[in-house]
Amino acid sequence: MKATSQSRRDFIKTASVAAASLPFAGALSSCAQESAPTKKIGFALAGLGELSTTQIAPALQNTQFCKLAGIVTGHPYKAEKWKAQYGIPDKNIYNYDNMEQMADNPDIDVVYVVTPNGLHAEHTIKAARAGKHVLSEKPMEVSVEKCQQMIDECKKAGKQLAIGYRLHFEPNNLECVRLAHEKVFGGVKLIQAGFGFHIGDPTQWRLKKDLAGGGCLMDVGIYALQATRYLSGEEPNEVSAFTTVTDPVKFSQVEESIVWQSKFPSGIIANCSSTYNADGLGSFKVSAEQGWFDMNPAFQYHGNHGVRGDGEEINFTDIDQFAAEMDDFAQCILENRPTKVPGEEGLRDVKIMMAIYESARTGKTVTLA
Repeated sequence: MKATSQSRRDFIKTASVAAASLPFAGALSSCAQESAPTKKIGFALAGLGELSTTQIAPALQNTQFCKLAGIVTGHPYKAEKWKAQYGIPDKNIYNYDNMEQMADNPDIDVVYVVTPNGLHAEHTIKAARAGKHVLSEKPMEVSVEKCQQMIDECKKAGKQLAIGYRLHFEPNNLECVRLAHEKVFGGVKLIQAGFGFHIGDPTQWRLKKDLAGGGCLMDVGIYALQATRYLSGEEPNEVSAFTTVTDPVKFSQVEESIVWQSKFPSGIIANCSSTYNADGLGSFKVSAEQGWFDMNPAFQYHGNHGVRGDGEEINFTDIDQFAAEMDDFAQCILENRPTKVPGEEGLRDVKIMMAIYESARTGKTVTLA
């Protein structure tokens, strides 16, 4: 197979031109800027689990506009470890009970909330009331009401709220958005997307409904849901779904596997799936009037790539997606412009996921406003 003939420079130019009508594609233009920052935005990580440890903190070392300025943790031994590893001063180390004291700390501009889903609102609200911008991991929260609270509190504080949709900055996903929206293979008719894996420790928070909000759909199925939305450029107007559980002990509180179908206003149909009990699921395929394209893998931290029906590869240079999303948010703050992935984007996903769960529970198709 031959590599795509579109150059990186041409792609960035295309994405920038599309920004006015396509927020997802427009996200790349800002992270491609090369101007030297006059100020680095200080990030405090709230939650020092695996994602912060293995992805976000290392990514901060690769950013142009950000710095790791502080941490929030409920574990003193983690605080000591991070303090030694990253040179974080004692005055920039907080726990979840004293986050309001950040209000007196000019070193910290942003709190990146990386705690369990069901705690995002609590920690976002504390950060906003301390006068800090917030970047929250996805899913935004476990209910529509909590999502709205996060939006309202950040607006009240005059601070920005962004959601960690890292794939909005990933070049190969952006290229697929371009192919779909520019109708390179004609109008899109069908999207297939899915993401899943074998989950391990049965005692982890992801299997507890109060903290996770749901199972595989909330955790990784959201990537497939997002893909159908940014590839179609539309919001679904109806969904139907069903769930399965083969291990009722391990999955006593959340779904093990789920499949759902979405219908969009233009007539596009999306068939999606997610699971906590199988491997080999992490891709999407778009079928259009005169051809197709896919990504496999589509949602990983590194190595995403795809192919078009005409034989051309979709394989742009790999990037640090977390560094890109944080640099973009930092630039939004520095330039006083809105983020491309605001709280409203996270709220839309949660509304759709709640409709998917309702359909699975009732056995009926659910219409979305």
